[in-house]
Amino acid sequence: MASSSISSPFLQLQSPPTSISPIPSPAPPFFLRPIRASVSEGPSVSLPPPSVAARDAPRLPLRKIPGDYGIPIIGPYKDRLDYFYNQGRDEYFKSRILKYQSTVFRTNMPPGPLIAPDPQVVVLLDGKSFPVLFDVTKVDKKDLFTGTYMPSTELTGGYRVLSYLDPSEPNHGPLKRLMFFLLKSRRDHVIPEFHSCYTALFETLENEIAAKGKANFGDPHDQAAFNFLARALFGSNPADTKLGSDGPKLVQKWVLFQLSPILKLGLPKLIEDSIFHSVRLPPLLVKADYQRLYDFFCESSGSVLDEAERLGLSREEACHNLLFATCFNSFGGMKFFFPNVIKWIGRAGVKLHTQLAEEIRSAVRSRGGRVTMEAMEQMPLMKSVVYEAFRIEPPVALQYGRAKRDLVIENHENSFEVKEGELLFGYQPFATKDPMIFDRAEEFVGDRFVGEGEKLLKYVLWSNGPETESPTVGNKQCAGKDFVTLVSRLLVAELFLRYDSFDIQAGTSPLGSSITVTSLKRATF
Repeated sequence: MASSSISSPFLQLQSPPTSISPIPSPAPPFFLRPIRASVSEGPSVSLPPPSVAARDAPRLPLRKIPGDYGIPIIGPYKDRLDYFYNQGRDEYFKSRILKYQSTVFRTNMPPGPLIAPDPQVVVLLDGKSFPVLFDVTKVDKKDLFTGTYMPSTELTGGYRVLSYLDPSEPNHGPLKRLMFFLLKSRRDHVIPEFHSCYTALFETLENEIAAKGKANFGDPHDQAAFNFLARALFGSNPADTKLGSDGPKLVQKWVLFQLSPILKLGLPKLIEDSIFHSVRLPPLLVKADYQRLYDFFCESSGSVLDEAERLGLSREEACHNLLFATCFNSFGGMKFFFPNVIKWIGRAGVKLHTQLAEEIRSAVRSRGGRVTMEAMEQMPLMKSVVYEAFRIEPPVALQYGRAKRDLVIENHENSFEVKEGELLFGYQPFATKDPMIFDRAEEFVGDRFVGEGEKLLKYVLWSNGPETESPTVGNKQCAGKDFVTLVSRLLVAELFLRYDSFDIQAGTSPLGSSITVTSLKRATF
């Protein structure tokens, strides 16, 4: 799913725009009073003009960016403790918005010492300033996928993979074209393989509920998601290979070694902070696991690797990128986002469930009883529900970009000068729940994007770009944006073709929501 910065790590395969439309994201409550933001329009130039004034004239009152970074080492360490433990992520940002009366301010972002020597960022926390992070004429995205630190390339075969490349780098174009090729070449397999793998998932959940009265969604879903991606994108069933059913566990361990510096794992504070937030876990400990994944993808990707050579890439580099895009971006995105979709729809209640079931079944029946892309285009409520899930809880929460030149950035109230080389950071859930843009911004409103509501889709930003724009070789928008949208819609469609309603209990996990399904009411009409 997305290809530029992170937090809910992952969603990012990549494909050219299809007939399926994209999706939305989430965030937390805040703002004593509405505060707003966006970037003033400036010319797209490669060389910076001599002065800020000549380049981006402020249209709102100019304000010095509030906030500071504290004493070296001590300030970043204190901010890290606040971010993870003393306040928690949402309160960390909310308290500073209130303190500075601004959605744009300076602070430190984890992990800081000893992993990231320079944790200083300019924070953007509203729907107006945030989009500057997508403008590659203004910001550089090199090595910023995970933020103020970059995991060792030993975890990716010695290569800087696509997510860490700026579009100006030579290999960005060929690698993104390769992802487009993969998705286009396998598009006819997506819907049937999804139906097969997720039918197996639903049967597993039903059997467990029958035996125990409830079912954990997590592990069975992880297996279904991994099997689906392998079968749909590479034509390989993991169960028939040496990988067997080990794929999801190998991926999760490998991802932990990359993201542990910015995850709250729920361990005792002293252990978690001193081990996972202060030092890098040795890549050697997952080398054998990664090799098993790499061997599987190399054996399954023959035709795609042939295309990589035609694009001027080595087969080895291409395979490491296919592995990353599939396991980190796509599998990780599904692991994070699908439980959130189930959570928000489950909480919405029977009325919305009934409306979705009626709409989905009617559209499918009118198309010969099969789920097709054409049929899903006739499901406006279902599409809106998926967009709203992306809006209220985006799968990629953290975005970064380094100013290529002096800039003037605007929020809803002020303009701010940013110097060339400063690191900009945005917490996406606040931007997509900006009360100056969305009415009832903190609520899940299933039909928010139906009819006239479609005009708000330009503020849905989960894919490292606005929902109304498309991924290209020259931008950092998720190449798999339309693929992610499609599979998210398939989840909702398959769910309500099979069930009238369902009940869940939702908790939290390091990578999103923990879901326990307590009842599944089979379709009665």
